[in-house]
Amino acid sequence: MNGNGAPPRVGDATTVSAASSASSAASSAASSTGSSAGSSAGSSAGASARTKLERGRGALGPALELVHTGRAPTRAVLTAELGVTRATAGAVAAELEALGLIRVDSRPGGAGGTQGRPSHRLSIDENGPVALAAQVHSDGFRAALVGLGGRIVATAPGKVTVSADPAQVLGEVVEAGAALLAETGRRCIGAGLAVPSAVAEPDGTALNPLHLAWPAGSPVRAIFTECVKAAGIDGPALTGNDVNLAALAEHRHGAGRSAQHLLCVATGHRGVGGALVLDGRLHSGSSGLALEVGHLTVNPEGRPCHCGSRGCLDVEADPLAFLTAAGRIPGPEVSLLQQARDLLHGEYAEPAVRAAAEELIDRLGLGLAGLVNILNPDRIILGGLHRELLYADPERLRAVVADRSLWGRSGGVPILPCTLDHNSLVGAAELAWQPVLDDPLGTLGTAA
Repeated sequence: MNGNGAPPRVGDATTVSAASSASSAASSAASSTGSSAGSSAGSSAGASARTKLERGRGALGPALELVHTGRAPTRAVLTAELGVTRATAGAVAAELEALGLIRVDSRPGGAGGTQGRPSHRLSIDENGPVALAAQVHSDGFRAALVGLGGRIVATAPGKVTVSADPAQVLGEVVEAGAALLAETGRRCIGAGLAVPSAVAEPDGTALNPLHLAWPAGSPVRAIFTECVKAAGIDGPALTGNDVNLAALAEHRHGAGRSAQHLLCVATGHRGVGGALVLDGRLHSGSSGLALEVGHLTVNPEGRPCHCGSRGCLDVEADPLAFLTAAGRIPGPEVSLLQQARDLLHGEYAEPAVRAAAEELIDRLGLGLAGLVNILNPDRIILGGLHRELLYADPERLRAVVADRSLWGRSGGVPILPCTLDHNSLVGAAELAWQPVLDDPLGTLGTAA
């Protein structure tokens, strides 16, 4: 996820121009005086300019991430966050603008940074590059183009059937993404894929796609990479678990912003997943398999689980469990997740539906309480059907967590709904954007 691409190359922007001008001026001064003192002064000026250049180039990635995550809406804020001079912050912003990544607006208005003259406003360039994002779940798959800032630029119509051949599915979703790129004419910096399975590292295999008919251990990253290359799409092709990527997207752009220890628990279209973000980085464990919260036992006498155990969150608190508990037989017309949402929203007053919701809330609360005791997060966010259950009866869920967890009793942990639509798609795009955030010049090349 943190590949740095090629070494940085000199870009045609303010930092570079300033360094070149300073070096040239220093050389002219030295030759005109002909003195060793003048030569020494010129050398010092050139060295100083080169130092400033390297400092500015080193700040490009951190600066881009600040704008990308909305934490630097003005140049004044960027200056303060980076801890650099106004001149360096201005040069860095100009370089990022020359790369087609951000826009710098000097017109008065908006949020200022300091007293006096209004600060230049910084925003994502809406016509800039995009990442190809793809998501596969039990009820279908979808491709989208996602720009910086987590903004979805275009989406392809979702497919509603997933074959047992991962190569066929990934080929189709990449083909849909390539068509979007052709239609929009956007530059693509890479591709990311979200799958409903733990993704084992370092090989990128889908260890247990329990709700797909794919073979266990399918080499999804290798297949996805091959499909991306075959479509003529440049840049890296990366893969991750769908809830991990949803958590990453929410931490950068949604309900998880500013959290230091963020726990995300969500249903997919089937099953339950979890993720932990620590200081801005996903906690993936020694081999990418951490936080498989769906297989926490919350009802020892409960339903058999695909993993071989009984009463796991995966089968006690997902959309199918809710429909079953409410006495509904799922139909094939729409996804299980959508059927569960529609039932919760439209018929919550019906006793059987309300009882089913309360049953799932209690099971979910037990699972969250155990996770709070182990992980001590400073925020919990819920997605999928769990978000809807939180909306339906927030006090019941919070009470269960507080009653069953040590840290919950001592003050409580904020439990919030996820706020991003298609957060797994946005998170998949974050995988592809990460090398650019690490090294904008090295990945995108010389500024035009």
